[in-house]
Amino acid sequence: MTEHQSTSHEGRRPLVARPHERTRPRQEEAPSATPGPAAVPAPATGGGVPDPAAIARSEGDRLRFVGAATRRIARGIDLDEIVLGLCRASVPTFTDAILVYLRDPLPVGDERPAVPFMLRLRRTDRLRLADDGAEELDLQAEPLPAPQLCEVRNGGALAEVLRGVRPVFGDSASARAALPDLLGDSIGVPSGRRAILAPLRGRRRVIGAAVFLRRPERPAFEANDLLVAAQLATHTALGIDKAVLYGREAYIADELQRTMLPDSLPQPTGVKLASRYLPAAETARVGGDWYDAIPLPGSRVALVVGDVMGHSMTSAAIMGQLRTTAQTLAGLDLPPQEVLHHLDEQAQRLGSDRMATCLYAVYDPVAHRITIANAGHPPPVLLHLGGRAEVLRVPPGAPIGVGGVDFEAVELDAPAGATLLLYTDGLVESRLRDVWTGIEQLRERLAATAQLTGPDHSPPLEALCDDVLDMLGPGDRDDDIALLAARFDGIAPSDVAYWFLEPEEQAPGRARRLARRALARWGLEELSDSVELLVSEVVTNAVRYAERPVTLRLLRTDVLRCEVGDDSPQLPRQRRARDTDEGGRGLFLVNRLARRWGATRLSSGKVVWFELGTRP
Repeated sequence: MTEHQSTSHEGRRPLVARPHERTRPRQEEAPSATPGPAAVPAPATGGGVPDPAAIARSEGDRLRFVGAATRRIARGIDLDEIVLGLCRASVPTFTDAILVYLRDPLPVGDERPAVPFMLRLRRTDRLRLADDGAEELDLQAEPLPAPQLCEVRNGGALAEVLRGVRPVFGDSASARAALPDLLGDSIGVPSGRRAILAPLRGRRRVIGAAVFLRRPERPAFEANDLLVAAQLATHTALGIDKAVLYGREAYIADELQRTMLPDSLPQPTGVKLASRYLPAAETARVGGDWYDAIPLPGSRVALVVGDVMGHSMTSAAIMGQLRTTAQTLAGLDLPPQEVLHHLDEQAQRLGSDRMATCLYAVYDPVAHRITIANAGHPPPVLLHLGGRAEVLRVPPGAPIGVGGVDFEAVELDAPAGATLLLYTDGLVESRLRDVWTGIEQLRERLAATAQLTGPDHSPPLEALCDDVLDMLGPGDRDDDIALLAARFDGIAPSDVAYWFLEPEEQAPGRARRLARRALARWGLEELSDSVELLVSEVVTNAVRYAERPVTLRLLRTDVLRCEVGDDSPQLPRQRRARDTDEGGRGLFLVNRLARRWGATRLSSGKVVWFELGTRP
């Protein structure tokens, strides 16, 4: 059955145009380079009666245009893409020029709009004439000279049109009073139906307005064009609503994740640290990757990198919980495998589907050793001083959250000058390569970078991190990336002095003598008075509660660090002693004379430490 036949059956409502469409002469219509939905004429049959088939074709053109335009608008993800989609879909097919105004600022969700109601010109596009008189689309042409900002006064003509929500012709009384506020004096309100003012209404409120303009040479807008403008405005406004909400959620998730990562890395003795974090591509920017470096007693440092599975705000929140748990467990000085075991239990408490990979390593600069435990994470890479890059063989383990599995730790050499690189799988795995291919490429990249600095020097850490990230290609940003690099400097045996002291009254005096001899050997006699006083106070406090031998260790690096350990778990607290008290002033002296001091509880007791500068 043809279209003409379908419109002639009784009981069927024919697709006919508005009255003015049927009576408008064809010769008044100017040709358009790009026929739009309103530019298709309705040819008349004999006697001036419109041809129903032509009318149906015209209506079909409008429907096809609206469908294509709304699809183009819907493709946009952010606000600018949606507005650009509206402009490019409208010019020149539907209009010769368009101005898009949005609230300034745009309210988000149920947020109360700002007062006064201000509209800011977001974008203008127009059709211009080339030098030879032919029409061409130039979206980069100079924008229309419209006001950038206008106030929608309560009770004014523009406010009334926006409140009405429906598009109106420019020659209507309400639009003639409202358009000058948007167009200004430099453009003016076109005569006849060559302007449409369409409010942009989101889910809760009016968020802007669009003005469609046609030149005098082009046919004026028709009644059906108001429906087209309404469709364009509705889809654009809903898209802007979604884009604003998505932008806010993405911003919150991104800030949530970044605030859970370390603001800065510590500078522990005997190791240098550098880190990088890259969010994923815009389609999956929120992830659960994290890294951390936690100073431990005995000048050791815990190096942690982990990856929560998934890309959502939930992943970022779980990452923060696991990172906090890891910091707490590290403060208890638990072995790496025990830390992963407790993290596994914590992940199961958070939910049955809360899974993550994690690698936890503890570096001891005095022993030049590193202990590593792994929970389903990619293995670290060790770059030796001579330029050889080695993928460390560590037990793979099961991811955190699986439950019912044991984790195993291995102890490896950590030679001075070597660099350990911990990373998440986003660095080595993507749609274009599997994880082991990526690990091999990373190893080769590190070796090539080391060759540039020579066999006797290690590449600078910051430059090394940047060079590693340069290996990423255009399709390698499916996941976020966390990177932690540690350069092992270590502490030489000649810079370490270590003793055991019996918990007896003579222990403080012996500690002072031993400290004095060590300082003399290191040429730090100018610190003797301060060190002897502080060592005496800290050892006296340890002997008071200890039942087993007390440990005393001095380490000389860029600072002088003193560590006193005992088997009592009770941490000392600084307090203000009264005038009649015989004790209670030891930690007050430590706090006044030391550059830094602290106390850490261990599984077998505690360590109290303080540091003094070695340079005047």
